[in-house]
Amino acid sequence: WSLYENPWTIPNLLSLVRIGLAPVLGYLIVQEDFSVALGVFTLAGITDLLDGFIARNWANQKSALGSALDPLADKILISVLYVSLTYANLIPVPLTSLIILRDIVLIAAVFYVRYKTLSPPRTLGRYFNPCYATAQLKPTFISKMNTAVQLILVAASLAAPVFNYVDSVYLHILWCLTALTTTVSGYSYCHYGRKTFKVIDNK
Repeated sequence: WSLYENPWTIPNLLSLVRIGLAPVLGYLIVQEDFSVALGVFTLAGITDLLDGFIARNWANQKSALGSALDPLADKILISVLYVSLTYANLIPVPLTSLIILRDIVLIAAVFYVRYKTLSPPRTLGRYFNPCYATAQLKPTFISKMNTAVQLILVAASLAAPVFNYVDSVYLHILWCLTALTTTVSGYSYCHYGRKTFKVIDNK
């Protein structure tokens, strides 16, 4: 990738759609409209699958911005969903707190990497300009698995009041599994450090 790239790719627009759906989902869950929320969540999941598929198969749709925007969209969506589902008493507070704490640390790390990889002059305009590509993020395998597990728990929790299995032991098992993958994935970023992103050579 060159230093200056077009940020308006289809995968990036799909990620923005997913970010836009987050508050809609939050509102639906707080209003306990779980059936509609399940449908909107399915739509958000389709945009996630589509943007990954397009970025992998069309080289001109792949971007450094997308490598950060896609996981950021996931984190925003997951954070809103977990807070809303906790408000609705479908996911325990400690699990949501663990997930949000991890995501805050990771987002702060992304901002730090952006600052360190941006060539001088480091101005606010250049820092927040999505056209300037400085680093490509490379999520760890366990992090990808963790996102999948978190989304499976969301889907199961949204469906629970619709299909009457709110007190199922399987939900409790999913809580424990999600807490485990969240902790291990957070550790993996600490352990691998520099291997989780690639600085783009702009010479």
